[in-house]
Amino acid sequence: MKRLRLARRSLILRLVGLSLLLLLIVQAAGFAVVRASIDRNARAQIARALDLDENIWRRLLDQNAEQLRQGSALLAADYGFRSAVNSGDEETIQSVLENHGSRIGAAVTALLGTDLTLRAVSLTGSMDQFPATLQQVVPRLAQQPQGSQIAVMDGVPYQFVMVPMRAPVVIGWVLMGFRIDQSRADEMRQLLSVHVALMVKAPGGALSLPVSTLPADAQALLLASGGAAGELQTAEGTLLARSSPLDSVGGEVHSLLLRSVDEVVAPYRQLQVLLAIITVAGVLLFAVGTGLVAQRLATPLRSLLAATQRLSRGEYDVPLEHTDRTDEIGNLARSFDHMRVDIGAQQTEIRRLAYWDRLTGLPNRERFRDAVVQAIAGSASTPQPLAVLTLDLDRFKHVNDVLGYAFGDRLLQAVAERLSQQVLSPDDMVARLGGNEFAILLQRADAADAHDIAQRINQSFEEPLAFEDQTVDLSAGIGFACWPGDAGDADTLLSRSEIAMYAAKRKLSGALQYDAAFDSSSAQTLSLLTELRHAVEHHELRLYLQPKVPLHGQPGLAAEALVRWQHPQRGLVPPMQFIPFAEQTGFVRQLTLWMFEEVARLLADPRTQGLPLRVSVNLSTRDLLDPELSHRLAEILVRHGVAASAFCLEITESAIMDDPQRAEAMLNRLSEQGFKLSIDDFGTGYSSLAYLKRLPVDELKIDKSFVMGMETGEDDAMIVRSTIDLAHNLGLTVVAEGVETAAIQDRLRALACDEAQGYHIARPLPVDDFLAWQARQV
Repeated sequence: MKRLRLARRSLILRLVGLSLLLLLIVQAAGFAVVRASIDRNARAQIARALDLDENIWRRLLDQNAEQLRQGSALLAADYGFRSAVNSGDEETIQSVLENHGSRIGAAVTALLGTDLTLRAVSLTGSMDQFPATLQQVVPRLAQQPQGSQIAVMDGVPYQFVMVPMRAPVVIGWVLMGFRIDQSRADEMRQLLSVHVALMVKAPGGALSLPVSTLPADAQALLLASGGAAGELQTAEGTLLARSSPLDSVGGEVHSLLLRSVDEVVAPYRQLQVLLAIITVAGVLLFAVGTGLVAQRLATPLRSLLAATQRLSRGEYDVPLEHTDRTDEIGNLARSFDHMRVDIGAQQTEIRRLAYWDRLTGLPNRERFRDAVVQAIAGSASTPQPLAVLTLDLDRFKHVNDVLGYAFGDRLLQAVAERLSQQVLSPDDMVARLGGNEFAILLQRADAADAHDIAQRINQSFEEPLAFEDQTVDLSAGIGFACWPGDAGDADTLLSRSEIAMYAAKRKLSGALQYDAAFDSSSAQTLSLLTELRHAVEHHELRLYLQPKVPLHGQPGLAAEALVRWQHPQRGLVPPMQFIPFAEQTGFVRQLTLWMFEEVARLLADPRTQGLPLRVSVNLSTRDLLDPELSHRLAEILVRHGVAASAFCLEITESAIMDDPQRAEAMLNRLSEQGFKLSIDDFGTGYSSLAYLKRLPVDELKIDKSFVMGMETGEDDAMIVRSTIDLAHNLGLTVVAEGVETAAIQDRLRALACDEAQGYHIARPLPVDDFLAWQARQV
């Protein structure tokens, strides 16, 4: 009995203690939230005040500049001064400058000639830096006569204005400079209770505060922090600083506005104290009430403790006690008993869902991985090859967006059924990994077997799916990896199969086996990015040009720019070994800029300036989606002094269709700059004619697969003929690549193709060889 009373007291104490702990946590969290909210609101209030302060401070500087202009205009309008300027009376000019500058408190008063050279000047103090400052200030003020210019001389900021002297034409310029002194800052401090400081950074890096309303210790802290905007802990408390750079010469000038956080937060502290008192009283009342309630609940709940422990052990077949009671405890017991039955059923369902996809009925990713692990383990003693195929449906998101998710679910079920029909062995497995991604485990299958299965899947997808009145064309990117050749364990095998699948989708290829070149994390390509950067920095890349010749005697000379890598150890690295990697890692943008830079340098070369040369440069998807591309290309054009019209930018259809809106916007900007635009590999992508009509392109480039097939297949010849007619009807020129024989070239000429490119004409040539080849064509 004593032990029962101790257990009851312990339960009551735990309930009361837990309740109080939770209450204290909530209250502490509330205090923290209130404190943080007060601090955040105070800082937001100060930020808004600093916005207003900054506007007023700039307005004060503008008013000061306007007063300077008025004083300068008064001097420029003085009849006697103009007469002295016209007559060249230097003594009178000097006297007037000194008198007028002294009268209005100007530090510098100067007369400039019509050519903006200094004729006379009146200075307050030595101002050794005035001649150098004059050379920087005058050109800027000449460009904006209604503005002002701040200049730093001997560590002090001055505000300069310049007005013309007319009689009635301009006979000179009056330049005045006034020191930005403490009075403006004191005025801001008195009006708005905000601290103002002007920080000057000399060309040597030294910092000074020639104007400041801060106390001496705060000024020292501000200088020590380098004037960075943010918080400043001073004897007065925390100050929030707003830094605003001023356009200046002779040194950097920043205006700093500072307000105290403590002044804004102080009124809220009393409210927090009152809230703390109320919280303590509430905790005491809550403790008493919770203790009474816990004492009444503890006794009947103990009888359910053993039953709940059985539930926690997974014993769902034992009914709970107290289900016959009619009070709340009975309701609780019956609820627990219902929960016992439901949990037992749910556990069975969970075990099923853990390994099976509910929509398609196929194994899921976890079940598929376990099957691969078991297959590899079973083949370890008697090695037999196995393969994993991964496929991802093309444009599935578009199906969901247009036809709805219910239609997309039916499509996935139909795909699962078709894939299951392609698996003939009962030991093989089809699984849905998630979304629109599926996988197939092929036991006792090598690379050739896996490729055959992939081809059968592609052939099965050639038949569209029809649901009611909707028909959907299927296609997918398929990649596969084989054990043990491509991977040594299950996770690596699955990963490399997915890598091959993504490579197949990028290349629009039906099926691809894993290759280390696809994988930026493989041992072969692990150091390739570093080596590519080294190649760009150490001039290992080479520019090659492949000529493009007109087929109907049109004037002009064209070529396509290509890159080659002369590696110091590997020798000449083929482009296919580093271009796909560069596209995958994003380094292709650096290669594109290198290519553009080299072509611009070639076009600026004296050897090519007399030639009507137009060079084509390829742009990748990453290039086209780079918002800074047009600015970077414009900088290169300006640096080398070449025209954008000398370039033709080639973009593939797939690059445009990855993000049509952003691609179209960038193409419009490039076209407005004067670049000629060409659609490369036309006919191999997914672009529609309606979309193509909107693009600002000038040229279509027929993919070489169609051109090379003209000799053996009439289908390819028909495609080439149709493409040429389409392009001409749209007002575009046509280039055919892959011209390997004279017969193909003659046939293209008969089809009215504009230009041709291929090994029959010339292979890609280094720059010097290209120029020599061109000289031989004349």
